[in-house]
Amino acid sequence: MFLTWRAKNNIIRRLSRNRFSLKRINDAFAFARDARVLQGTLAVSAMERLHDLLAEVSGEVSWHLEGFRGKRGEPLLRLTVSGCIPLACQRCLDAIDFELDVDRLLEVIPANADVSQDELEDDSRDFLPVEKELDVAELVEDEILLSLPVAPRHDGCGLPGASGAGERVNPFAALAGLKGKPN
Repeated sequence: MFLTWRAKNNIIRRLSRNRFSLKRINDAFAFARDARVLQGTLAVSAMERLHDLLAEVSGEVSWHLEGFRGKRGEPLLRLTVSGCIPLACQRCLDAIDFELDVDRLLEVIPANADVSQDELEDDSRDFLPVEKELDVAELVEDEILLSLPVAPRHDGCGLPGASGAGERVNPFAALAGLKGKPN
């Protein structure tokens, strides 16, 4: 049985829409203005960009998204994410249980808005450019990726194979014996 290109596209569109099993926010500006709240869990296996950093693809994270207006009337979103993910140690490649504690305040702005350099350099504000629709799962995954350490490793973890290397030999020890001898 052969599928037409239209049937294939419909299948692909349905699969990609159900990829995270989360609803999209149709209008992020209205979500913030109306002080709406969404919360749920997201499986680590559904966050594909995270897979290369993990020792194993397992578990889930909890998230909470709340919209509100700021002091100047600007639309804001507060995203909190918590959970434990098994990162791969950069030294020994064993699992490190990393506790997520993400708490971000994001100012929603139109995707084509002009933002001045001074506003971009202001560390007290984080901007979230949005056309209108917001994919919650992608936002959660983005914020998790931003919160991860650059090179996770165990405390006191040595290089692989270094534990059985024995006593360390100083290559300049022979020169120390020559020090102070006349020519």
